[in-house]
Amino acid sequence: MVGRMRMAAALLLALAACAALPSRTAANKISINWKPNTNYSDWVAQHSPFYKDDWLVFYYTAGQADVVQVDEAGYNKCDASNAIYNYSKGRTFAFQLNETKTYYFICSYGYCFGGMRLAIKTEKLPPPSPPPSASHRSAAAAAAFARSHAAVIFYAVALLAVLLRVV
Repeated sequence: MVGRMRMAAALLLALAACAALPSRTAANKISINWKPNTNYSDWVAQHSPFYKDDWLVFYYTAGQADVVQVDEAGYNKCDASNAIYNYSKGRTFAFQLNETKTYYFICSYGYCFGGMRLAIKTEKLPPPSPPPSASHRSAAAAAAFARSHAAVIFYAVALLAVLLRVV
């Protein structure tokens, strides 16, 4: 019985340690349905912020679009003649945002003039905020913690229930 109680205590301690985990980690995959007649300014606003080491994954129709990385002038003029990088094979292209700067992408098939261009400003991932002390945790912070760690909490409670039934 003492062994099971120690296991239950260790499980609860591990659950409490999850509070120290940041809610956003680097190297997230962000999918882009790269197609004509899409307002990518709106898309950027919906998916911001973008962090260094995130991945953009462009999905497009083979033979009908490409992904061209350009500088700001090329972006503003929809001009791919001085491309930094051009990818037109297959139907997907993954690109890592490996610096904190603004990246510019266009489609050189003529769709850039219709809005098929993307400017992504990356920033450093902010440091994780320290976990709030138990006496100062608000209901909102507790709810946010529960949402961000729902799977861990679910399995911990289920395992604890099993352990307590066995005792």
